[in-house]
Amino acid sequence: MKNFISVFILFILFNGFSQEKYLGDGPFDQLIIRGVTLINGDGSPPRGPVDIVVENNIITNIKSVGYPGVDIKDSSRPKLKKGGFELSADGMYLLPGFIDMHGHIGGNGQGADYDYVFRLWMAHGITTVREPGGRGIDWALNLKKLSSENKIVAPRIFAYTSFGQSGKNFNPLNGAPISNPEMARAWVRANAKKGADGIKFFGAEPEIMSAALDENNKLGLGSAAHHAQLSVARWNVLHSARAGLTSMEHWYGLPEALFTDRVVQNYPADYNYQNEQDRFEEAGKLWKQAAKPQSNHWNNVMNELISLDFTIVPTFNIYEANRDLHRARRAEWHEDYTLPSLWKFYEPSRISHGSYWHYWGTEQEVEWRENYSLWMNFINEYKNRGGRVSTGSDSGFIYQLYGFAYIRELELLREAGFHPLEVIKSATLNGAEALGIDDKIGSVQIGKLADFVITEENPLKNLKSLYGTGTIKLNENNEVVRAGGVKYTIKDGVIFDAKRLLSEVKEMVDKKKAEENWKLKQPGIK
Repeated sequence: MKNFISVFILFILFNGFSQEKYLGDGPFDQLIIRGVTLINGDGSPPRGPVDIVVENNIITNIKSVGYPGVDIKDSSRPKLKKGGFELSADGMYLLPGFIDMHGHIGGNGQGADYDYVFRLWMAHGITTVREPGGRGIDWALNLKKLSSENKIVAPRIFAYTSFGQSGKNFNPLNGAPISNPEMARAWVRANAKKGADGIKFFGAEPEIMSAALDENNKLGLGSAAHHAQLSVARWNVLHSARAGLTSMEHWYGLPEALFTDRVVQNYPADYNYQNEQDRFEEAGKLWKQAAKPQSNHWNNVMNELISLDFTIVPTFNIYEANRDLHRARRAEWHEDYTLPSLWKFYEPSRISHGSYWHYWGTEQEVEWRENYSLWMNFINEYKNRGGRVSTGSDSGFIYQLYGFAYIRELELLREAGFHPLEVIKSATLNGAEALGIDDKIGSVQIGKLADFVITEENPLKNLKSLYGTGTIKLNENNEVVRAGGVKYTIKDGVIFDAKRLLSEVKEMVDKKKAEENWKLKQPGIK
């Protein structure tokens, strides 16, 4: 009876009777989550049923309360204190909150505001995001503050600044570009004083990169890098890692570190970096130019990166359209959850970043499939040898939608060779370690914060069940049904109905479609 009452109260709260603007429910002085199967995030196998006790946002007890298929005796369960709240989750699965290590909070070009993006992330169990520069550090820090105070529906935010970036209230060099090591150090000090959590690099002159990373490490800030082609010939991943870079994004700079018979990528004579079809088409041929898997140089580079405690955030999903454009463009969630402005942004364009389908065809896709095979081989072996691989999505580009793209990234890690438990570890504990907060989040452990994902389906059996749209399932009556989708996302002890968040996103999208009288048409069709 107690469980029924709890569920009924939660139903009332989740259906909006408690407040006009939905901000979740809680935190509670005490929260007990009843009867879950725990997937802990540290690589250990599932166990359950367990009751998890949270007091003032801290896990205080993880209690085994019985055995699968056997009735649970109430006498063995943790007791609910006066004023506490219990959530019945019998038969469900509980995981640590997911960490997106590469999450842009929308963009002006995409026409996606933070409320839209945050709800999509939270609807997919993402409770922590590393924001790698975007609309400016002031904007990101303000959202970080609002999130920490639970004044908006939002993941926990780690705000990084793009190296050299300035803004209205952050212009430490008075608009001058960074052109020497001392300017680099001055900008890094100012970025730290501003309150940023780290820096995202794209590349610079070697002496500038060395100075910036040295200063950044002295100040204890995090760092990430997209090793752009304009600088990578003189500064690849190995140079960055040796200088103190803590993580890399994507894979640019890694094949270059693996070159044995060249220093520069095999660019065609008519290549132009600002023509993004050129850029991405030739990038699909890059891994074939690197040392062969398991060769001496391949092994040496990998082992050195591991010895430097270097984190790789591959973001497999963001380039997936390169190997199967039609699949990415027609993913079923686009129909209901992709804004008209995003559809426009994704279309072929000579201006919009990542919209490079000037004439994309079979030959490019075949090259990229081989590229993926070699890339995934390296990443899987890196993990096998003890290297840290974490999960990032880079959503909002190339037909990859916030939240949904993160789940696709989990599937691609599985394709690369990760066991499902290793996939979950990459999405949780590995990200927490990379951010230096594994004492607070990343696994379900006494003393850590109450960040959880609760699902009705077992994600280890089918990662597709984590998509907001669920997965197709044939029931015993030969009826096609939808199963899955995250049930609850809990961040800092606040409970969110994930499906409600997703429905709010659909309302946003429907409203925009009505305002613009917008109907979906595929690119080039009038």
